[in-house]
Amino acid sequence: MGITKYCYLDGKIVPVEQGRLSLFSSGFKYGAAVFEGIRAYWNKDQKNLYVFRLKEHSERLLRSLKLMRFDHSHTVESLSRPVIDLLKANRFREDTHILQHIYVEGPGVGFMGDTGPTKMCVAAFPKGRYSDYEEGGGIACCVSSWARISDHCMPPRIKCTANYQNSRLALLEAKTNGYDSAILLNSHGKVAEGPAACLFIIRDGIPTTPPVSAGLLESITRDTIIRLFGETLQLNVDVRETDRTELYVAAEAFFCGSGEEVTPICTIDRQPLGNGRMGPITEAIRESYFGVVRGEDPRFSSWITPVYDLKDP
Repeated sequence: MGITKYCYLDGKIVPVEQGRLSLFSSGFKYGAAVFEGIRAYWNKDQKNLYVFRLKEHSERLLRSLKLMRFDHSHTVESLSRPVIDLLKANRFREDTHILQHIYVEGPGVGFMGDTGPTKMCVAAFPKGRYSDYEEGGGIACCVSSWARISDHCMPPRIKCTANYQNSRLALLEAKTNGYDSAILLNSHGKVAEGPAACLFIIRDGIPTTPPVSAGLLESITRDTIIRLFGETLQLNVDVRETDRTELYVAAEAFFCGSGEEVTPICTIDRQPLGNGRMGPITEAIRESYFGVVRGEDPRFSSWITPVYDLKDP
């Protein structure tokens, strides 16, 4: 496994030991920070590292900055370039996870209403699969007692650091009760998403996922999966409100996200889905997804950004 030697902080690539933030910043004190979780995948045959949908991640980060009213002058290019430069500096040759934060530094005492000045930090580290499950299996989930945050109290559609306390509470509760993860309902009792991951279920051979208006992050991976279902499996996704009881009668279910990628769910509230193993449609979309992110499907070459030039060592 590679070692993280460098991080990006305030316009420079520095040794990771120097990646320190002020204790007095609004980003630290009040969660005045937005971020992106990005994946890069190593293709051993092509000997290159590919960042998946980097442009879309940068565009979403710009939307987050606007919604949070942060002072900045960033562009898609100024957000994307440090990611590539940092991966090159660390010379990663394996699957990698990247965390890109922009936070309010504040005037030195961290007022809650600060909108600037802002700084950016980027960290990257080798990372394989997030969820641990046996081949052909999946994870066990529960329906959380915590409700998903709604747009009228805190914007779930962006990646704001403070939003993730909602997911953290649900995940901690699930693990305390012996589950691997949780599924959150929204304030109307409809299915929303998992902790830091969107949800798909399969009923009667039809993939179904809740709409963004149900309290979801505007997920780049969710968009990817919807498009891959149509273009690689010739299955149209039913995007609609989903009831809790549909979770129990579904034949298959899975989480998706930059971190979770495609993670099968085998039981919900200790009730098995199908035969309690990864289902065939989940397996097929998972294989399609990993082929695309590693640059093995030329139809989606516009989604991957190569890190190394052919002349790079």
